Amino acid sequence: MKLSTKGRYGVAAMYELALHYGEGPISLKSIAQKQGISEHYLEQLICTLRNSGYVTSIRGAQGGYILAKDPKGITVGDIIIAMEGPIALVDCLLTDAEDNRYCKKAGACVTRGVWAKVCDSINEVLNSITLADLCREEKK
Repeated sequence: MKLSTKGRYGVAAMYELALHYGEGPISLKSIAQKQGISEHYLEQLICTLRNSGYVTSIRGAQGGYILAKDPKGITVGDIIIAMEGPIALVDCLLTDAEDNRYCKKAGACVTRGVWAKVCDSINEVLNSITLADLCREEKK
């Protein structure tokens, strides 16, 4: 499994917003510069994050973007799922084992349980780390 730039940059952008939580809106340009992300690409990512309810845009000369929720309430897993979709090592984990549209053998597959455990572990870790946790790590 390889995380795309959408997921990685989405987390980086949200981290930058979390660092300035409660200080007012941050411009797209500032986020892009501080995180080393193309401003044009960041526009697309912010749109996805806004549609997912994690970011709010503020219009005007002093406008920009702010987190829609407290950093304690947004996990890295939330962001990855918003940017990438469900985390699954194999397609057959995206639906139930019975009547699986990705694999006819999913219901009797010996290895499917292994991949499910790996995905559960990944999800557990990603869902245990909040943006507030990342900000605390920065201050150490």
